[in-house]
Amino acid sequence: MELGAKSATLATLTDRLIGIVLIAVTVLEVVSEWGGGVIYRQLAGVGVIAFIVFATPVIAWSRIVFVAIGVALSLGAMMTRSAWPEMIEAALRSAAFIAAFFTALTFLRNASSSSTSIEKCGRFLAEQPPGRRYAALTVGGHLFALILNYGAISLLGGLAEASARREPNDEIRSHRIRRMLLAIQRGFVSMLPWSPLTFAVAISTSLVPGASWADAVGYCIVSGLILAGIGWALDTIFKPRLSVPAPARAAAVGSWASLSPLWVLLTVLVVTVGGLHILTDIRAVGVVMVVVPIISAGWIALQNFRDRPLANAFSRIGEYVLQDLPGYRTEILLLSMAGFIGTLGSMLLSPLVAASGFDLTLLPGWLVLVSLVWIIPIAGQLGMNPILSVSLIAPLLPAASAMHVSPAAITAALTAGWALSGASSPYTATTLIVGHIARLSAWHVGFKWNGVYTIVCAVALSAWVAFVANL
Repeated sequence: MELGAKSATLATLTDRLIGIVLIAVTVLEVVSEWGGGVIYRQLAGVGVIAFIVFATPVIAWSRIVFVAIGVALSLGAMMTRSAWPEMIEAALRSAAFIAAFFTALTFLRNASSSSTSIEKCGRFLAEQPPGRRYAALTVGGHLFALILNYGAISLLGGLAEASARREPNDEIRSHRIRRMLLAIQRGFVSMLPWSPLTFAVAISTSLVPGASWADAVGYCIVSGLILAGIGWALDTIFKPRLSVPAPARAAAVGSWASLSPLWVLLTVLVVTVGGLHILTDIRAVGVVMVVVPIISAGWIALQNFRDRPLANAFSRIGEYVLQDLPGYRTEILLLSMAGFIGTLGSMLLSPLVAASGFDLTLLPGWLVLVSLVWIIPIAGQLGMNPILSVSLIAPLLPAASAMHVSPAAITAALTAGWALSGASSPYTATTLIVGHIARLSAWHVGFKWNGVYTIVCAVALSAWVAFVANL
């Protein structure tokens, strides 16, 4: 009993240290983004090392392989490169940024977990009649994803699955589950190319010299519309034919006014982030890491407006840091190590690519960008997280001026490929979550459900990226 109590106490202490270290890394990253010296970013790198040390012993063995690969690449850099300290420092900066960005965004998901209005929004969308259900869930998946990230799929998907399970006919129930979950997933991936709250935008704009969210957002919104529009078109064209008459559906509980809290929150987020980004010239990701936690804390206070709002907000912040945040240690470790491995791997490969004589500047710029739309999702089929593949590929690209394209065009290509990987790779969180809800494998979701969708979208996005590259 005494040994068990000591183990529990040690686990609790480790969790608290993980939460405190992640908050420290986030604060250091924010200070660095808002004009602090290089020392703050270096300290954030030290902080992420501390996080890895604390988190590695308490995650599954299958996940430790990422840490082992990172250590192996670091040793390789030490043995083969005279500038290995700078290379490892750059890789740690990438890992620290990813950990900080995730930490800031997850607080918004935490704030939404106690919001009754969010649950009402999701239930209203899930209960829409067949004629407009797909479009409603696509829009809902898109909007919810801006706030909840991957939690949007879990929330809406769970509500949709529960609604569909009440259908007594097996055939109708199977079709409903598939179409509803695909609408939610495709709404989610259509958000990835443009939202400043996504890793796709945050990392792409960080890796492309001269890129900014304000310059690329117009192109990337069109990418999102292509992804959402093609999903709706394919669902409409290939609507399943039932062998039995479809039963009459009861009207959804609530009205479209149920979505008003969601619209208000999104408007505040987008206007605040966009406005500060333009006014201060601070990178959008730097603004996000400040604005999102503040809005989240304010949202919690509003939820408790009549019951000690400030005290409840501070209490929830403490619970988030010491209890909830450590629960994401596996996700944060995997994402951070993906950034570390991709950044360091790219620097190790760069001299080899140069020595090979292969010069991408000899190819048309539009062709290089179109290839990104295909390479990233293909890498996803081989088990490469988009963070890893983009961190590995983007630094190897020639400068935008050398390819005669704009940095915004490169960003549009990278985020388009990222979104396609999210829809099709059996190793990404989107397909894994959808597969879990549907009680199917992620491979089934990625290949059978989204195979045609991914190819059609890849063709359409290739045409769009080629057009943007030639502007």
